Amino acid sequence: MSDSVIDAREIEPGIVQVTMQDRAQKNALSRELVAGLHQAFAAIDENERCKAVVLTGYDNYFCTGGTKDGLLSIQGGEMQFTALHLHSLALDCKVPVIAAMQGHGIGAGFTMGLFADLVVLSRESVYTCNYMNFGFTPGMGATFIVPKKLGISLGEEMLFTAGRYMGAELERRGVPFRVVPRNEVLTVALDVARSLAEKPRLSLIMLKDNLVASLRAELPAAIAQEVKMHEATFHLPEVKDRINALFGK
Repeated sequence: MSDSVIDAREIEPGIVQVTMQDRAQKNALSRELVAGLHQAFAAIDENERCKAVVLTGYDNYFCTGGTKDGLLSIQGGEMQFTALHLHSLALDCKVPVIAAMQGHGIGAGFTMGLFADLVVLSRESVYTCNYMNFGFTPGMGATFIVPKKLGISLGEEMLFTAGRYMGAELERRGVPFRVVPRNEVLTVALDVARSLAEKPRLSLIMLKDNLVASLRAELPAAIAQEVKMHEATFHLPEVKDRINALFGK
């Protein structure tokens, strides 16, 4: 599958690379990008040859989170982030997913990448859970997966402060991921994917089911709590002002 914002193809036997390339939106979660991701992962689950997925972006952008229109729609009560169904896309994929975050991962984009089974970060890129800068509590499963993957101390710091962290800083802080120069991220991810592709597909599926069973079981309650917090925080008058101001920069 290939269209203007998603390029998903089997690049080697057993390896599907999903490239987000919405250049007009700098890989923000536009309707087209979201729809393309769902279409790509639906095809992957039907592909009995697929043993590993590499999810990546283009140039300096992995995924930059919600669009202004999307955030204003949630703020205005027209939708919830759960309508996107992105928080469990990689988690629910049958086979292992490697997030090759070669570029900036912002808010929901960074969160989405952390739901992958394996993660590779770029030293030169920015990663942030910037929800609180807009005045609303984190969503997309961030309150659940960020502390799980990064550890309680760093995870809570990122969620509370909404700070921007270069990959090199996260490497110094001891994140449990490979952190390499940007131009090596995809190479490293593909090497990992090749090692997975050498294994039997059924064994990969069963091992993933086992390893992520607790995450899949616990996530719905975490999402429900995030929705509850959004009902109290997303509709604050200052949130709309902050969205308009921050996107106006």
